[in-house]
Formats: sequence, C-alpha cells, structure tokens
Amino acid sequence: MGLMDYIKTQLIEIIEWQDDSRDTISWRFPDEDKEIKNGAQLIVRESQTAQFLYVGAFGDTFGPGKHTLTTDNIPVLSQLKGWKYGFESPFKADVYFVNTRLFTGNKWGTSNPIMLRDQDFGIIRLRAFGTYDFKVVNVRTFLKEVAGSDHNFRLDEFADTMRSRIVSVFTDAIASARVPALDLATRYMEVGEALLPLINPQLIEKYGIEIPSFIVENCSVPPEVEAAIDKRSSMGAIGNLNDYVKYQMAQGLAQPGKSGGVAGSAAELAMGFGLAQQMMNQPGGIFGGAQTTPAAAPATPAAPAASALPDVLTPADVAKALGVTEADVLETLEKGDLKGRKIGSAWRVTRTALDEFLKH
Repeated sequence: MGLMDYIKTQLIEIIEWQDDSRDTISWRFPDEDKEIKNGAQLIVRESQTAQFLYVGAFGDTFGPGKHTLTTDNIPVLSQLKGWKYGFESPFKADVYFVNTRLFTGNKWGTSNPIMLRDQDFGIIRLRAFGTYDFKVVNVRTFLKEVAGSDHNFRLDEFADTMRSRIVSVFTDAIASARVPALDLATRYMEVGEALLPLINPQLIEKYGIEIPSFIVENCSVPPEVEAAIDKRSSMGAIGNLNDYVKYQMAQGLAQPGKSGGVAGSAAELAMGFGLAQQMMNQPGGIFGGAQTTPAAAPATPAAPAASALPDVLTPADVAKALGVTEADVLETLEKGDLKGRKIGSAWRVTRTALDEFLKH
C-alpha cells in the first residue's frame, strides 16, 4: 500500500447514519480517531439532524439532504477553527445524529405521591400516571441537557432520565392550572390537553423536546380520601334521611326475631328520628341545614314489652313509645301519615294503625 493509499484510508469521505432501529434518539458518528476529508459528503436522512461539535463547542447544524463539507457551508466550524481563507487539509470534529421523529406511547408516573392544594379537599396527596408522545425540536439543547456525550442514546435511557423531570413539570402545571382532583378523575383527556400549553414551554426551554400528546390515564387519592368521597356519595344517594330511617325500620319488621317486634322497632325508629333531626339542624352539617332550636337528643328509650301497649293509644302513648314529642305525633296525625280517629278534640290511635305507620 502506497503512502497516498494509506492516507486515504485514514480520511472520512462519507458521513451518514443508516438507522435501522426504532428506539435510538441520538447517535455519535464513529470516527475512530480519523479526520474528515475536505469535500466529504454528509448524508442526512428524513427525520434526522446532524450536529457538529468542535472541542466541546457547537458547530454547524444540518437538516435532511446531501451536503458537501467545504468552508462555504460550515461557517460556524470555520470560525471556531480559525480558518480565515478556507481550508485544504482534513479536519477533526464530532458529528452527532439526532432522530427528530415522533416517539409515541412513552409512560410516565409519580413514584411518590405529590402534594397539591385542592379546592374541595384542601391539601391532598395525589398519584398519577399515563402516556405521552415526544419529539426533539431543539437539537443543541437536547444534546447538552439530556443525551450529553452518550455515543448511542436510546429510548430506555431517556425514560429513566426524563421520568422525574416530566413528573416535576406535570406537578407545576397541575398546581398552576388549579384543576380539582374530582375533575382530574373524570376528564382525563381534557386535562391532558389543557396541560400541554403549560408543560411544553418548560420542556422546550429546559430539554429541547416537545410533547404533542400528554394523556392522564389515572389519578388516585389516598384510601382515606376515597372513603370520604364514598361517604359523601352515599349521603347524596340517601336523600331524605327521615324516609330512609323509616324504610330501614320497616325492613327490620319483616324479621321480628331480629328487631324485637313493634316495641323494638319503635325504639330504633325514635333513635333514627333523633339522629336525623340533629344532623339536619346542625349548622354546616351534612345537609347544610339552617340553625334551628332542636329538641334535646332523645336518650335511647327502654324498649317496652309489646303487651305493655294498649289496643287504643293516645298521642301521649304514641309519643312515649316512639321517643318523640307529642307535638310531633299530632302533626303526623294532622298530615294523615299516621292514621287515627278524632273524637271531639282528642285523637286516638289503634295498635294496628301504629303498626301500619311503622311498616311504611
């Protein structure tokens, strides 16, 4: 081999990246300590960008196409190297290829709960996860802040590097948007789209990447908060607590051995009425009832034996059996909810009518 042939083997004439993978984001051209020939061909394919580095400083950037490396089309490198009148000799430079296509279906998630101030629950801890698509839009920022000097930066390395950074940006965006936790749980797609204008400016500036699609697949709160939400939903489903207690007691009547007959049901119903009255009258209570002057909460009445109740009862007898006031009984009689017979100005209630009232 002659001297000229040997010199040719030490010069790089074609620089290209024939990428056959789907998970490589950036790749450094292996120069094997060879120099680039003046007039060498640089081939950049679609969805690729070539970035030159000289002594750690960014040089020229090339998009898709076939480029001949001369002083005319590498002005930045010419300036860095100090070529004032062009160059004829070979030169050394690092060449990085960056894949600028869209990488889809990348997973993100909070490894630890994030603290948020919520308008419904106050300060809560929230876990979330989902997927996102990304692409490199600023090659220099990406190489400097994410890939570094890695010769072959792959998608799995990116996921490890960026997971915590994505979550950090997501946390900031959620805090800025003030999206309630309940809305997060029911409008995942809308929330993801709404967060993009808040997430992308930070990602582009800090890491040189853009996220066209950010999907929230799940948001969860701690178990104790979930339990509170379930209780609130249950109370909303119950509606009229008075009617609900009547229904529960009527169910107990269908099982006499379990509720102690009419007298036992009356005692339970009195407790239910007292509880309902307290809950509805408490300011800021479950139903937001206005403040009234409630009767004293009835103590649990001793359940009288069924034989202790006469066949015909006065309003006072009914009130004593149920543990409510006589005025409540009279009002119920006037409304017709409790069937009774009015003799003169006095009401009388049969045992059968009281049984029917308790069943309904």
